[in-house]
Amino acid sequence: MNGVFIDSRILLDLFTDDANWANWSEKILDQYSQTNTLYINSIVYPEVSIGFNKIEELEKAVEQIGIKVIEIPREALFLAGKAFLKYRKNKETKNAPLPDFFIGAHATVSSFDLITRDIAKFTTYFPQVKLIHPNNS
Repeated sequence: MNGVFIDSRILLDLFTDDANWANWSEKILDQYSQTNTLYINSIVYPEVSIGFNKIEELEKAVEQIGIKVIEIPREALFLAGKAFLKYRKNKETKNAPLPDFFIGAHATVSSFDLITRDIAKFTTYFPQVKLIHPNNS
């Protein structure tokens, strides 16, 4: 089985029942869960926790989708720092949060595909990651 990493926006689409994206996110997660293990890490976990009042509710939701929560390898932590430094040196006009760099680096180091709707940053700073997004699904 292959691994696919899930960006927090995809889960937030489901957990908040986003009018524009919930259906696409549910469909894509169902599709990829048939042949892949779905992963998030300790960066995505707190980002998606905002929609829950209790940890037990979040744990149940993650379990129902079949998501595994894994730790970030040190190689990914190092790569995230380097990519974020490059981003800062490029003086990007948008203010990208550091967590996005942890997600991209983790997918890169672990050779995971990445389900996301935010493709620009990942394409620029983690070009080797195969992105699964609304324009190619």
